[in-house]
Amino acid sequence: MITFVFVFLFFLAGVWSEIKLEQSPSEVKRPGERVKLSCIISGYTPTDYYFWVRQAPGKGLEWIAYISTASSPIYYSQSVQGRFTISRDDSSSKVYLQMSSLKTEDTAVYYYPVHRSSHFKAWRIRLTC
Repeated sequence: MITFVFVFLFFLAGVWSEIKLEQSPSEVKRPGERVKLSCIISGYTPTDYYFWVRQAPGKGLEWIAYISTASSPIYYSQSVQGRFTISRDDSSSKVYLQMSSLKTEDTAVYYYPVHRSSHFKAWRIRLTC
């Protein structure tokens, strides 16, 4: 039986407090393969950090990757260490999450959260393995 990894990217490119987000298109992958998630943000510049979190079915939120606006330090949760890579490109306002060696345990809704003072908004990307 062939297992597929389905990556569904929800296009939530609306405006929230003048913050806009564009996401990479949907893809289908098999376990062991890789996928690169990307978010393009306009109207917002984080002052401290960028990070990704995920929520597996029936579980709570799990922080998985963090990169400071200075690109150092970079931190990963143990569950993705060595397989996932977070990066950023300030010239194009992009934040990336390169996901390699995908596993069924990576099935989750992935969130790229945006915070601004007391407001918080997260865009989601669903990955099903």
